[in-house]
Amino acid sequence: MRDELLHHPSDLIPESMQTLLERLKVLYPDSSNTTLRKILQSGRVRVNGEVEKEAKRIIDADETVDVAQKSVQQALPPEIALLYEDDAILVVLKSHGLLTVATEREREHTVQAYLNDFLKQKGEGRVHVVHRLDRDTSGVLLFAKDFETREALKQRFAAHDIDRVYVAIIEGRMEPAAGTIRSHLRERRDLRMQSVGVHPDAKLAVTHYRTIASAGRYSMLEVTLETGRKNQIRAHLSEAGHPIVGDQLYGSTSNPLGRLGLHAKLLGFDHPHSGKRMSFTAPVPKVFRELFR
Repeated sequence: MRDELLHHPSDLIPESMQTLLERLKVLYPDSSNTTLRKILQSGRVRVNGEVEKEAKRIIDADETVDVAQKSVQQALPPEIALLYEDDAILVVLKSHGLLTVATEREREHTVQAYLNDFLKQKGEGRVHVVHRLDRDTSGVLLFAKDFETREALKQRFAAHDIDRVYVAIIEGRMEPAAGTIRSHLRERRDLRMQSVGVHPDAKLAVTHYRTIASAGRYSMLEVTLETGRKNQIRAHLSEAGHPIVGDQLYGSTSNPLGRLGLHAKLLGFDHPHSGKRMSFTAPVPKVFRELFR
């Protein structure tokens, strides 16, 4: 097994705020400022999973800084960060605005297509889709490298033996501040998901939430999925009267982030071959946190 991102122990990172160049200097004390600036301009440096080239950007103590290997950075676009790879699976961090899989209108600019090219360059096969994130949702995605591994992982998803935690920015404040939303969701003709009564096409959807911050017109929720239906979080929060910001489809009237306020923060699962429990996290986007300062 191999990890394609160079992660660094948190005890090397000072508590006080630094510029990105200063943080890199702590991580690579033997490198000159010129070398570090070249690494920045190459697009190999990511802050909280997103490519950052500005040397003077202020980095908070709780933000993560990673430097990708040259071979990986050259093979994948800035919208995708490779978190983990072995002979059976790939785990990536997807940026918002990027499709997981192809549609009739878009077949090339997708995570699936880029990863297929990535494996092809190494003489390997293609990826197999295990689950998806909406185009405008960022966060952790898991792919399999063969059919058998995909089927094993999909069985775990179906059995709800997967840890899935999201962060959502919503309009208003949930009452109560923590709780569970349970309903049966059915897809409408306009492709929106809606809670309905007993219906053969409706599937049980269970969403757990807790409020972790509130300020003015907005709140930040940590959302844990017990089930994983299409648009489940978006539909449940909208029906609760607190749509996710930037989600016009589900009734949002504000967009303070300039994007959908939904991020897949954590994905945990048993490795389909070794059985080892694995967990991958994608730091909360800075723009989410800045809304509550």
